[in-house]
Amino acid sequence: MKTIAIAAVTAGGKTTIVNELKKQIANTKVLHFDDYSFEGEVDNFYEWTKQGADYNVWNLSPLVEDVIDIKISDCEYLLLDYPFAYCHKALRNYIDCAIFIDTPLDIAMARKVLRDMKNATGEEIRQEMETYLKYARIAYVQMLKDILPSSDYVIDGTKELSEKVDEIKKIILSL
Repeated sequence: MKTIAIAAVTAGGKTTIVNELKKQIANTKVLHFDDYSFEGEVDNFYEWTKQGADYNVWNLSPLVEDVIDIKISDCEYLLLDYPFAYCHKALRNYIDCAIFIDTPLDIAMARKVLRDMKNATGEEIRQEMETYLKYARIAYVQMLKDILPSSDYVIDGTKELSEKVDEIKKIILSL
């Protein structure tokens, strides 16, 4: 079995791509990082980044246990909707391939607002933009410094969904 991590910044397209790949590649299982609660989760990404951006502060034991359980199962591929690629020591040895979706930060932010703030007021959206600019953007940029170069493949996040999925599918099937 091959484990493939699909990484990107928040709202970079990880979940959408992983879910589409699962439909198209037989004998595939999926785990989504956002389905878990982890001890050590970062609340203040600005401070986390300023203190050195240690990805290992997250205790990924529940996710690692599920990866191990699936690795001994009968599936051919495990897709991880997972933002850290090889940058977390507890999971890196279980990953066979890391693919980074390089989605420009303006596109990711627009997607995040459209996805998460459908019923927000203009003032709430303005506050979210202020928070992003003052505190959150630094963490997005940190991912581009750490996760992107540590990945095996980088996919252009501006491409259409079908193009990204086709490109990633070819990579996965070649492993």
